[in-house]
Amino acid sequence: MKNKINWDALGITTSILCAVHCAILPLFLAALPLFGVNIIENLAFEIGMIVLAFVIGSYALWHGYKWHHHSKKPLLLFITGMIFLVLKQFFLQYHTLLLVPAVVLIVMAHILNYRYCRVHNHAHTADCNHDHY
Repeated sequence: MKNKINWDALGITTSILCAVHCAILPLFLAALPLFGVNIIENLAFEIGMIVLAFVIGSYALWHGYKWHHHSKKPLLLFITGMIFLVLKQFFLQYHTLLLVPAVVLIVMAHILNYRYCRVHNHAHTADCNHDHY
């Protein structure tokens, strides 16, 4: 039996984990700096999470777009969410105001992509340029 990775589920999970990291984790890990551990405002960790969300999301959404539903809506939601996610790194005073819509848009993009993939399974249109196998 061949196991397939559900990239949308993985994208949703990483987006939610990112939100938990940014919103809830500081409450539980406030004592870690006493031990010299700081992942709450660690720039490398933040960039790593953004890159991870981008790589997984890009693959999942492009795969769904190209091979299943040909709808740009999930891609546009994802791109908008990623823009908010990157902007929060530059406008720290608006961190939460940018983070919340970023996570909502990215998760919605994955949910929509997942639903579109299940409905269309493998929809061919005039712009479909892949082999039919």
